[in-house]
Amino acid sequence: MLTMAMNDRARELFDLRTGFAVLDPADGLAAGLRDWADRGLEFRDEVLSWKPVPFNAADAPADFGDLTGWECAHTVLHLDDFVPVTVSQEGGEPQIGPDDQRELLRQGIVLAREIGRLAGELTVPQSIRCVISANDTNGTFRFHRIRSGESWHDADLDKYETDHVVVMDFGV
Repeated sequence: MLTMAMNDRARELFDLRTGFAVLDPADGLAAGLRDWADRGLEFRDEVLSWKPVPFNAADAPADFGDLTGWECAHTVLHLDDFVPVTVSQEGGEPQIGPDDQRELLRQGIVLAREIGRLAGELTVPQSIRCVISANDTNGTFRFHRIRSGESWHDADLDKYETDHVVVMDFGV
């Protein structure tokens, strides 16, 4: 099962009337993100993370409130560190234009599909959620296991007024 939701800001950034092909980056997954996907995933001590799982997994959730918060803190990637986009400096703050924000989301969506596949291929397949966002200063990607009663993001994605948000759920 795959479920994909996006807020109105993200929907407007992609003109989906022409189909879902607009979600795929022209050159495929950026090399740096490919390296992360190629590391693979590991499930240990009730948490899912990039391989190798951090040493403090046995202490999860520690200061993170719940296991979902721990996973999101340990799986987060700043997409703009790996995707070749133009980041200008205005008033000391980074600025990323709409076309580059769209590219960050595209890259995050492709990475999410890879992570969803990897989670389903684990010895004990895992249902996961990937949260991708981009705004005028950065883009982020994170994932976590889907757990009843735990969520990293607000269910009303339109509350994120300055971010383009895409959430993808992969079930087993």
